[in-house]
Amino acid sequence: MQFIREKFRRKKILSGLAQLFFQGVVLLAPIGVTIWVIVSLFNWVDNFLPNLLNALFPVKFAAVNGQIPKVTGMGFVIAIALVLIVGWLSSLFFVERLVSIFDKVLEKTPGVKIIYSSVKDFLEAFAGNKKKFDEPVLVNVDSEEVWRLGFITQKNTAHFGMDNYLTVYVPHSYAISGITYIVPTTRVKKLPKGISAAEAMKYVVSGGVTTIEDSEDKQA
Repeated sequence: MQFIREKFRRKKILSGLAQLFFQGVVLLAPIGVTIWVIVSLFNWVDNFLPNLLNALFPVKFAAVNGQIPKVTGMGFVIAIALVLIVGWLSSLFFVERLVSIFDKVLEKTPGVKIIYSSVKDFLEAFAGNKKKFDEPVLVNVDSEEVWRLGFITQKNTAHFGMDNYLTVYVPHSYAISGITYIVPTTRVKKLPKGISAAEAMKYVVSGGVTTIEDSEDKQA
């Protein structure tokens, strides 16, 4: 009897320790992953310019051990400044015309146009003038009572000979991939106005784990 009690107590202690361990993982893992991503991105941007200069001009810019001495943060600041300057220059008329010509050349170059246009369209869908992932909807593609959460990317599919259809992109959970569907307008439902595109994206990417706040909670 004493042996059974001891075994039960040991089991309870191990179960409690396991629960505490997983609680710690749940708390620390998101923080750790976030810090790792930010630090990795910072280091990549910070090292990009020195590495590029060392690769292009290994002798001219050599200072220590045949390489440019690194000042932490300097490469990052210069990279951000260059991006801002390019953004400002692109708003000037003559520069805009030059970029437009260069853009057309790249989009007509065999092989290159596939990579260039795909990357360009993807970035513009998130941050450019052609934002696409800003209209979350429910789309019915499996059966009458099953709905997927997606984003309208094209409201006109006449180029495919389908007048009353929409193009909807449905992201996968815990992945950067997704599926593109062309569905009738009758199979698409708009979400309530209080749900933003960012909330919808977090909800679907997290597998429905993220809680979407009600409009009343947001106002409070």
